[in-house]
Amino acid sequence: MKSLMRSAVAAGIAAAVFATGATAADLKFAPGEGDFNWESYEALKSMDLSGEQVTVFGPWLGPDQVVVESVLAYFSEATGAEVKYTGSDGFEQQIMIDAEAGSAPNIAVFPQPGLASDMAKRGFLTPLGDETGNWLKDNYAAGQSWVDLATFENESGEDELFGFFFKVDVKSLVWYSPENFEDAGYEVPASMEELKALTDTIVAEGETPWCIGLGSGGATGWPATDWVEDMLLRTQPADVYDQWVSNEIGFNDERIIAAIEEFGYFARNDDYVAGGAGAVASTDFRDSPKGLFSSPPQCYMHRQASFIPAFFPEETVVGEDADFFYFPAYAEKDLGSPVLGAGTLFAVTNESKGAMALIEFLKSPIAHEVWMAQEGFLTPYSGVNTDLYGSDALRGMGEILLGATTFRFDGSDLMPGGVGAGSFWTGMVDYAGGKDAKEVADAIQNSWDALK
Repeated sequence: MKSLMRSAVAAGIAAAVFATGATAADLKFAPGEGDFNWESYEALKSMDLSGEQVTVFGPWLGPDQVVVESVLAYFSEATGAEVKYTGSDGFEQQIMIDAEAGSAPNIAVFPQPGLASDMAKRGFLTPLGDETGNWLKDNYAAGQSWVDLATFENESGEDELFGFFFKVDVKSLVWYSPENFEDAGYEVPASMEELKALTDTIVAEGETPWCIGLGSGGATGWPATDWVEDMLLRTQPADVYDQWVSNEIGFNDERIIAAIEEFGYFARNDDYVAGGAGAVASTDFRDSPKGLFSSPPQCYMHRQASFIPAFFPEETVVGEDADFFYFPAYAEKDLGSPVLGAGTLFAVTNESKGAMALIEFLKSPIAHEVWMAQEGFLTPYSGVNTDLYGSDALRGMGEILLGATTFRFDGSDLMPGGVGAGSFWTGMVDYAGGKDAKEVADAIQNSWDALK
């Protein structure tokens, strides 16, 4: 659901369109102009791919497709390769069909690593090698995290790097009104301890700190899964998160229960939540941030991913009327600065000289900067010019990514559908409604056991 929500917000159009090789006149930003890393573009010209065709298949349609094509045009122009991109809203089903039929594209862009992992195990992906793994470690913030997220078992059960994350989403954000904070004299908290103290201060002054809504039709409950995932990363080492996602650690492990209760610390306190704790499950997540903008404000903070401004009141300007800060870690736990999010993963599904060269292109600053300067793109690449981001909001989110010591993919999206898009959702609704955390966790674990 959460990946579908991101796609819906991106306003995709359900039609496949093909890109063709571009000429210099078609490039979005003229080479040599602006503060782009044009040296990295010029270096691409050492790869002569004249006569090569590279096919790319991914989930982007509509405006997103136009942007990704504008990025691929630089690879095409520099190397002489012809790049054809196809987008589909049925990517997950079609890529498997194509792979099984022996007609896979050269490059597939996976919106979630789970399907890529399944295909790697079946021999449908080409490993990218230690050189690419070392590049990611050295050039991406929290580099080891990105290597781990794209490392899967091959047909022999051995771990290899099969993917390259390119285009990332950030979830570890708290939204607020700068004007409301300034009027009340509140400071942006730098730690979870400070965030909890601010929460209590707001209550002591007769106000309500949080707006939280879990409603989402048939997907009601999913916003709480992000809270739990973020809280687990802030209370336990990342390897506990990984073992939880794979169910090596039971959902009813005391550490997981504690993370659920950390969510409850905020969501199950009548004084902390607009409308009281009883309104959390019934309030639609799209409506929940609107309390930030009422007069007087119904709440002062709202934890949600980077897409939520799409549901702010019309004419809300991010950076002025609304802003965000990093959902902070506990200072006392010394677990670094973990970031929860998602992203798309490029993988080679039909190896060719051009396919491997396109992966090399993704290591060039220009590949990132061209998309950064437009919209809807964040990168953990430390070698880019962050001044090129298309907005202050994107730049701020990019800085959060660059400050991450650990990055983890949305856990519920990596779990079996019956859990991550089923019992986890409903369990969080039950918990928000007053059920005991252990009782809820036991039920979710039982549902997972039933799928094995």
